[in-house]
Amino acid sequence: MVEKIIQNIQQYSIPLTDSKNDFDSLVHAITNQKYLLLGESSHGTSEFYKIRADITKRLIVERGFTFIAVEGDWPACQKVNAYIKGYSTEFNHARDVLMSFKRWPTWMWANEEIIDLIEWLKDYNSERPSEKRVGFYGIDIYSLWESMDEILKYLEKRNSPDFEIARKAFACFEPFHRDSEKYALSSAFYSEGCHEEVTKLLSEIIRNKYAYETDESSLNLEVNALITANAENYYTTMVTNDNESWNIRDRHMVEVIHKIDSFYNHQSKGIIWEHNTHVGDARATDMESEGLVNVGQLIREQAGFENVFIVGFGTHQGTVVAASEWGVNFEIMNTPPAVAGSWEHLLYKAGAYDKLLIFTDQNKHHFSNTLRHRAIGVVYNPQYEHYGNYVPSVISQRYDAFIFVNQTNALTPLEITEVLI
Repeated sequence: MVEKIIQNIQQYSIPLTDSKNDFDSLVHAITNQKYLLLGESSHGTSEFYKIRADITKRLIVERGFTFIAVEGDWPACQKVNAYIKGYSTEFNHARDVLMSFKRWPTWMWANEEIIDLIEWLKDYNSERPSEKRVGFYGIDIYSLWESMDEILKYLEKRNSPDFEIARKAFACFEPFHRDSEKYALSSAFYSEGCHEEVTKLLSEIIRNKYAYETDESSLNLEVNALITANAENYYTTMVTNDNESWNIRDRHMVEVIHKIDSFYNHQSKGIIWEHNTHVGDARATDMESEGLVNVGQLIREQAGFENVFIVGFGTHQGTVVAASEWGVNFEIMNTPPAVAGSWEHLLYKAGAYDKLLIFTDQNKHHFSNTLRHRAIGVVYNPQYEHYGNYVPSVISQRYDAFIFVNQTNALTPLEITEVLI
C-alpha cells in the first residue's frame, strides 16, 4: 500500500520550483467557489505564510475574492482592516498596525512574513472604490474583554440607548479582573456567570443594528457583541467539556464568516486562513468519532461542497516557532522528520522537494487510505510528537489540494512589549 501511494504522489503531484507560475494549476482549479480555505500544519512556519500570501494576492486579482478571514482576534484585525481600507490614519506602516496583536500567541499575526501582504492590500485598495476594497477580519473567539471595550467605547461615543445595557452587562464581569480562567471556573462550577446579561445585550444590538450603519461600524458592533456572547459560553464550557468548547469556537468562526458575507450583501468571496485542524473537513478524520466539527466541515455543509475549496499544508522537517507551555515565551524549535508511514513521510519518500497535489474525481481514490497527518499547535514538544501530533486522516476527503514544503523554517515574530494571556 505504502509504495503504491508513493507512486501515486509521484504521478499526480506538481513540483514547486519557487517560480511565479508554481500555483497556476491551483488558481485554475479555483473557479466559481465562494470560499477558499488555506490551512497550515503549524502556526509558526515562514513558508506557509508566504505561500498563502502569494496565493491570496493572485486570487484577489484573478478570481475576485473580496475578504480575508484569519484565525485571529476581531478587534486587532479591525486595526488592519481600517489601515488597508483607508478608514484610519492611526498607523503609517503595516509593521506599526501589527503591534495591535498583543494577545498570546502574538507571533501568529505580529510577524515579518505578513507585512508584505498587508502593504500590498493597502496599495491594491487605494486604487479601488470604497465598496470594492478587500477586507481583513479576525474570526476567533478569544477577545472577550477587548470586544467588550470596543462595544462600550462605540456606544458611549454614539450616545446610544444601548450603552446602559452594555455597561450593566459588562459590570457583571468586573469581579474577574479580565481573567478568563477565573471567570470560567466561577461560571461553570458556582453558577456565577454573565450569560443572561450578554445574551440580552447581543439581542438588543442585533435589534437596533441598522441605527449604526456607517462604514463598517454596524458589522464591528454586531460581531463584538457576538464574540462577547459566544466567548462567555466558550469559557463556561471549556472547564467541563473540552470537545464542546471546541465546537463552540468553530461554530463561532463560521458564524462570523456569515456576518461578513451579509455585510457584503452576500456577494462576497472569502479566503480563510486557519490551521489544518480547522479548515480540513473533520469528517475525514477521527474528530468525527469524538463528536467534533470544524470550520471546513461546516462551511462545506452550509455553502455546498461545490462552493468550497480547501488547501492543506505540511512539511517533512525544519524549524518552527512554538512554546513549550501555554502563555510562555516562544522558542524556535526543530521540527523532526515526519514519522514513518505518515502522510508527510510518504510525500518526502516520493521526492525530497516541494510539491502540490490537486485532488480530482479522477485521482482522489488513490489517496483514500487513512494516514497519520501531522499537526503542530502553538504549544509543542518535538520530543513527544510521535504520541500526540498526528491526526488519522483521509487526505483527499479532508482537502481539495495539498501543498508540501519539504524543508521549512520558523517565521520571524515582531517584538511585542505587552502580551495578554
